[in-house]
Amino acid sequence: MLLKQRSTQPENLDLPGRTLEIVREDYLQLARVNRIFRFAEPFQRLIPATLGEAQCQSLSVLDLGAGDCSLGDTLEMWAKGKSWNWETTHLDLSPLALSLSESKRRVVGSALALPFRDNSFDVVIAAQMTHHLEVPDGVVSHFREAYRVAKKMVVIYDLHRTLPMYMLVWGTLICLRAPKDFRDDGLLSVKKGWRPPEWLAMAQEAGITAPNVRVDRAARVVLQAVKPAMA
Repeated sequence: MLLKQRSTQPENLDLPGRTLEIVREDYLQLARVNRIFRFAEPFQRLIPATLGEAQCQSLSVLDLGAGDCSLGDTLEMWAKGKSWNWETTHLDLSPLALSLSESKRRVVGSALALPFRDNSFDVVIAAQMTHHLEVPDGVVSHFREAYRVAKKMVVIYDLHRTLPMYMLVWGTLICLRAPKDFRDDGLLSVKKGWRPPEWLAMAQEAGITAPNVRVDRAARVVLQAVKPAMA
């Protein structure tokens, strides 16, 4: 079966020695792709559907692997349009990526050992960052830490490792005339993506209570977990 085994090859984005100019260009290219694939939509749909609109009036959100903070900023603006107050803390291992934002809630840190107390944030999210981690230890630590600091729920998604998804990303990047290094990373991201049984096993190992792992609209694998007090 094609793409049965996930790749462990590092992406260009993960290589050391990248300058601020290169990082900035990477995120400019990524923003174009994210607009097409509506990267914030799963959170806009799943958080209110799970918590209910009354619980969404005011939320503290932690975004893991936040990069240039664009996801959290997008969610805050969307919530504001609904007269909700969502405040996002942006955590990333890269100070260069975080420096692209002017947000006052930026934290340099590892998703594997979060510098926060238990239940510090109402909702913990992550988008397309899990494939950068080592399997299984890195992913298990990531899941465990996200669940630990969440008070209400966790929503994490990454790419679904299938041939149709690979071809969709390839076609999109060709149409956008993305630079070769960026195209290579985009396709590698699919090769390093996931199948639901892989995530379910690691979520269970992380001690997450009743993890809900599924394919979302064919394109993404989603881990959703509601803390017991909210269930």
